[in-house]
Amino acid sequence: MVDIAGSERHQPSAGPTEEDPGLVGAVEHDIREDDFPIKGWDHVKFYVGNAKQAAHYYSTAFGMTCFAYRGPETGHREHAEYALKSGGVTFVLAGGITSDSAATEHYARHGDGVIEVALEVPDVDENYRYAVKQGAIALEQPHDVSDEHGTVRVAVIGTYGETRNVLIDRSGYTGPFLPGFVAREPVVTPPPRRFFQAIDHVVGNVELGRMREWVSYYERVMGFTNIVEFVDDAIATEYSALMSKVVANGTRKVKFPINEPAEGKKKSQIDEYLEFYGGAGVQHIALATNDILAAVDQMRERGVEFLEAPDAYYDDPELRERIGTVRVPIEELKAHRVLVDRDEDGYMLQIFTKPQQDRPTMFYEIIERHGSLSFGKGNFKALFEALEKEQEKRGNL
Repeated sequence: MVDIAGSERHQPSAGPTEEDPGLVGAVEHDIREDDFPIKGWDHVKFYVGNAKQAAHYYSTAFGMTCFAYRGPETGHREHAEYALKSGGVTFVLAGGITSDSAATEHYARHGDGVIEVALEVPDVDENYRYAVKQGAIALEQPHDVSDEHGTVRVAVIGTYGETRNVLIDRSGYTGPFLPGFVAREPVVTPPPRRFFQAIDHVVGNVELGRMREWVSYYERVMGFTNIVEFVDDAIATEYSALMSKVVANGTRKVKFPINEPAEGKKKSQIDEYLEFYGGAGVQHIALATNDILAAVDQMRERGVEFLEAPDAYYDDPELRERIGTVRVPIEELKAHRVLVDRDEDGYMLQIFTKPQQDRPTMFYEIIERHGSLSFGKGNFKALFEALEKEQEKRGNL
């Protein structure tokens, strides 16, 4: 498994790192066979209300290490941007400096939210050409961005809502992150152990009736495959329901579940998200770890709040029979409120945070895979009931 003992303190490079494929449910595949080859995740960029405070929160509560910065002091007049890492996960937190900056206007509409999901590709021009030919939303043609450390090739295509997929080739660049960024010291002393090491998947919420449209978009534009779908009563409770499909690239490293609301007695979690975010966007990011209990303990101690499954979930004899033996006793999972599920390939452990901003929108999943390539279908009911309890507290169910 991936070594989680190493601190990020002396690892300033922002390029994607190799991780154990089992950590993120990847499979053997030669990307040279793909029309739209992807090496892996590059970074996720957020527009936030206060980037300096957000960088402190993610450094403290999520154990990430701030390693690069650009802003007014470096000649970047529109935004202050902090780049943070944990293993192969890179987040960029951008806040507006002026009232009419892109981040300021985005924040006014949506609150804190993801604006870019960036993918590292071997040839930006070829990927972009193929995508546009297949009907991609063309936002920025391939172009070079350079500084004294070299050149990065970049292009941008659109996806649901205002979210962008950025295509990056950083093979000709040796700087701390991207051109214009300068290396900087961590906001706080990094923890001795990383809490998570890789992005497993990025989930989008879209409007009613548009899930299949965006699934088809990724299949056509990026050559992704629809690997899983949840469209029956297994993804519903007494009060609310949703439908979901998952598209992935050939290696299965890059996975995009896409959700839409379904008819129910009350407002679903997807409806609530769409209302408060003001449209489609990234609902949650799943972060892979090889020690979920240690990660959850550390994050709870640092103030991260998690959804809690009811005792009945862990006491259910059918669950215990279906799950069988896992590396952690069910009683210990119960004490930590970590969920467990098994499929034909193995099992997985997972837990979900509460929303990480004032609006009930984006949250995180912490996931530990042991062979399982799925997404915890057996946990959906318990998860949604926990979500509905939070919705009811907010008066939004």
